[in-house]
Amino acid sequence: MKSVYSDDPREQEAAMQRHFNIRLNLFFFSAFAIFTVIIVRLAILQFVEGPTLSKQETAMRIKDVPMPPTRGTIYAAGGEKLAYSTPVQSLYITLQKNYSLSSGQKNRPEAMALVDKLKEVFDKYGDPKAEKMTKEDIIKAMDLEYKKNGGFSPRRIKMGLTPQEVAYFLERKNQFPGIEIVEESIRHYDKDTVAVQAIGYLKKFSSTEDVKFYDPIREAQGKDPALEYTPEEFVGYDGLEMYYQAELRGKNGYKSVPIDPRNMANGIPEVTPPVKGYDLHTSINKKVQMVAEQAIMDQINWVHRNAVSGRTHPYAKTGYAVAMEVDTGNVVAMASMPDYDTNLWQSGSMPTEVWNKIMTNYQNGTITPFSSGRSGHDFDSAVLLGSTIKPLSVLIGLNENLFTTRSTYPDRGIAYFGRNDSSSVRNSGSHAYGELDPSKAIYKSSNTFMVKMVGEKLYKKYGDDGIDVWDKYMKKFGLGVSTGIDLPKEYLGKLSYTDKKETALARLVYASFGQQGGYTAMQLAQYTTTLATRGKRMQPHLVTKITDAQGNVVKKFEPTVLNEVKFKDEYWDEVLKGMRTDVTAFSGFPYDFARKTGTSEQWGAGATRDNGVFIAFAPREKPKLAVAVIIPEGGFGAQSAAPVARKIFDAYDQEYGLDGVPKKSLNQQNGQNNGNKQD
Repeated sequence: MKSVYSDDPREQEAAMQRHFNIRLNLFFFSAFAIFTVIIVRLAILQFVEGPTLSKQETAMRIKDVPMPPTRGTIYAAGGEKLAYSTPVQSLYITLQKNYSLSSGQKNRPEAMALVDKLKEVFDKYGDPKAEKMTKEDIIKAMDLEYKKNGGFSPRRIKMGLTPQEVAYFLERKNQFPGIEIVEESIRHYDKDTVAVQAIGYLKKFSSTEDVKFYDPIREAQGKDPALEYTPEEFVGYDGLEMYYQAELRGKNGYKSVPIDPRNMANGIPEVTPPVKGYDLHTSINKKVQMVAEQAIMDQINWVHRNAVSGRTHPYAKTGYAVAMEVDTGNVVAMASMPDYDTNLWQSGSMPTEVWNKIMTNYQNGTITPFSSGRSGHDFDSAVLLGSTIKPLSVLIGLNENLFTTRSTYPDRGIAYFGRNDSSSVRNSGSHAYGELDPSKAIYKSSNTFMVKMVGEKLYKKYGDDGIDVWDKYMKKFGLGVSTGIDLPKEYLGKLSYTDKKETALARLVYASFGQQGGYTAMQLAQYTTTLATRGKRMQPHLVTKITDAQGNVVKKFEPTVLNEVKFKDEYWDEVLKGMRTDVTAFSGFPYDFARKTGTSEQWGAGATRDNGVFIAFAPREKPKLAVAVIIPEGGFGAQSAAPVARKIFDAYDQEYGLDGVPKKSLNQQNGQNNGNKQD
């Protein structure tokens, strides 16, 4: 076979030359291709991506610093301001150089000289009644180590400058590099302390790290300067202030601040003004609310001095009431007593000795049992329902065909249940009421009827599954579920009947007369409206509408039915007929009304204590208002809780009229007529 390689030197040289030419051509082609790609890429960068990159470069040299807006106002139903903001002047500083210890400035002489100068001005021209700022306060506010803010971020040094301080700094801006006077707002609350726990209060955004409500806001930080929150900004921390935080806050203004490579401010900022927050118009009637609050405190004092259920009740320390319109769901009054002055939160914090005084009652006891008041034996606001459950208990019995409206039960004052009748339940005072039909069982508040005709029969029909049946009925009436109230932190109740430590029979028996479920006053009020509407569970609302700064309606809240329970009319008639317990506090009340007293028992300090509970709606026909009152450790509900409800009904009648005619207008007319006669 002939070799492909030639021994001829000339042929070898020619072959090598050909290989060299091929490699050279490949090199030039590769170089051409590379340069072509580079040129094309440069063209794309310059003509296609150039504008975008230019914006990014500019953005890297510009920082948007938020300027919090003025917060919206919260109004009572009559237009009174329950929470509002007023403008104040604040002193801010934007650091012009790096003063941190890591920068090599061990003693920071320039920064310390500025601190001394600021303190001198504050001491000389500040409010003499206000607490003076110390050097340490000023240094902390300046944040020289950048623990809270970047170098470009203004630091608030002092809020609420006097006119003299403002004038001094404005006249000498050249002596204080980076100093600015900024108009902000300070939050005020009605000094009459109207529904303070429902309104809520503000704290600094930096203190909300553990508050899940603000997690979405923290996640959105940096995406929209109009919605950027600053650490020093005050935000809603409870009540309506928190629930409607987004609406009340408005939108930031912001300063677009040029910065240098060191992340320090470098140039004149451009300012976009903030947008004021929306205003909330609530259904809280200030006069009815204040009557409810005072009635609770008066009644607590009364049970301390007067015998209720055979003795005085000095351990009654707290009380809760909710008044809710039946047809609209509007909450007219929501009292959690004792209350406190929310203006204590104006600075975002308070002295320890002040905090110790309010720490047990600063939250809303009508919707939560936590930090909302404790009775003398440490009972919270979600007490057992007691006999107020009996209208619903009878409805369940009728609807489950456990008995009929014509059935009777021989009440002997005691009922036995369990294996070999080893357990028993007595009526209050061991009264024996004789033959009882369902409505009379409610009227007489018979425990034994509920035990034998509802609890025991429900167990016989469903066995252990009777617990689930009972639970479904409770939730349909708003007991054990969220009421839908426009407030945060709502508690759903203590459902003791789900605790398997006791037999299902025992749990159903005790649940039937109100000793297995603890609920809030708000849940009780919704339950009462559901009875009043014959099955329509209305969503309660504190806010009726939201308006902008010009008064334009942004949102209006319409009555909402959350669910409807369908029972036969004869069942409703039977139950509502039984809601006519004799209540001394309502002597002379000009309306026929439906009511149920309750006295739930609770163990405390070695003895059984009585909690007062009362529910009612009026008028009986075409009901207008439902009221629920709870007085922990207050004794029988008819004597401890009912008088509070009476005063609330009377106040509502004055303002709106339980028959649709406000009595205050009639009184005014009568006064005018009498004046005319005298003339």
